[in-house]
Amino acid sequence: MSQNITPYKDSNLDKKEQVAQMFDTISGNYDGLNRVMTFGIDIKWRKKVLDLVAAKNPKTILDIATGTGDLAILMAKTDATEIIGADISEGMMQVGRKKVTDKNLDSRVKLVYGDSEKLPFADAYFDAITVAFGIRNFETLEKGLAEILRVLKPSGIFVILETSVPTKFPFKQGYKLHSYLLPLIGRLFSKDRDAYVYLSESASVFPYGEKLNNILRKIGFIEVKDMPQTFGAATIYSASKQ
Repeated sequence: MSQNITPYKDSNLDKKEQVAQMFDTISGNYDGLNRVMTFGIDIKWRKKVLDLVAAKNPKTILDIATGTGDLAILMAKTDATEIIGADISEGMMQVGRKKVTDKNLDSRVKLVYGDSEKLPFADAYFDAITVAFGIRNFETLEKGLAEILRVLKPSGIFVILETSVPTKFPFKQGYKLHSYLLPLIGRLFSKDRDAYVYLSESASVFPYGEKLNNILRKIGFIEVKDMPQTFGAATIYSASKQ
């Protein structure tokens, strides 16, 4: 179980509402700031997620916590005929929809409101489901994962890309420095001073590696494995359904 870190400590809103509010606020500069703070390596990680999904030749793909749609748009490189990006932040999706239109992908990629814990899709609908840097924002991790299992087809693929914590020198120390600098940089370039504090804190306490593998198995996923990236700064997880 991940710790319930929330963006705004003095807010009466629940985590889900706070996360939506936070991403609505920072949506305008999120993409640019994200590239800077990951040194652009996140693009490489997303391409590895694409390779895992494309190998399964999916026809229907769901990208949860799609944000500004980067991963959903990337999935257009597969042969999928229906690609849906779901998110609770309308602000982020507005940015994403413009990118979809600019790439002439409106007929294949749709960005829609979607709560990870109450997905508006039929059972066993999707061949592939992805979540990139969003699973730690779920209000109740296990409930969200159970919903993902519900809408995934048997033998379908579920892929997570999420930050993790390096354990070896000097990458562990470098991660700590990056975690310290992240809120400072965010405060310089974002009008929401709390957002990047939350993003840093939530990454540092989220279960990763075998801990997340065990949670996935507990929910009912099979063929679970984790693949650390860039000395453990992020991890890609893949799983399937019985």
